[in-house]
Amino acid sequence: MPKPLGELEDTVMSRIWKWNRPVTVREVLEDLQNERSIAYTTVMTVLDNLQRKGWVRRHAEGRAYRYEAVSSRAAYAAALMNDAWSRSDNPTAALVAFFGMMNEDQCAMVRDALRVAHGPGIVPDAGNPRGGENAPGGDNAPGSADGGSGR
Repeated sequence: MPKPLGELEDTVMSRIWKWNRPVTVREVLEDLQNERSIAYTTVMTVLDNLQRKGWVRRHAEGRAYRYEAVSSRAAYAAALMNDAWSRSDNPTAALVAFFGMMNEDQCAMVRDALRVAHGPGIVPDAGNPRGGENAPGGDNAPGSADGGSGR
């Protein structure tokens, strides 16, 4: 599991993820200078650290390097959530508490994401609160006529 990014690392990675292309220290520096006073060497050190930690890869272009993200912000967020959940002594309770914090739109996003990840019928929706054939208690549940084999 990756360690959470520090504040400046996250700020730099946010730009790299947003721009979605290889960037130079100078490009990141100039954008950051719109918000704060920061030295070229500070940005260079942050990018070098991110490369050493495996967040970015770099390739030489003349006398400079171009840095690009190794994975997406979504993958980073997912890894952080998975780590937090897996550290709980009661993962089910942690998920219940997490879902309890969500508004209706966020709950809909979770249902949509589960459908994408595991296929239709895995998640109940507003029109079918019991779910589909793969939902708990559905036709393919363990203990059902087919024993959960899906046949």
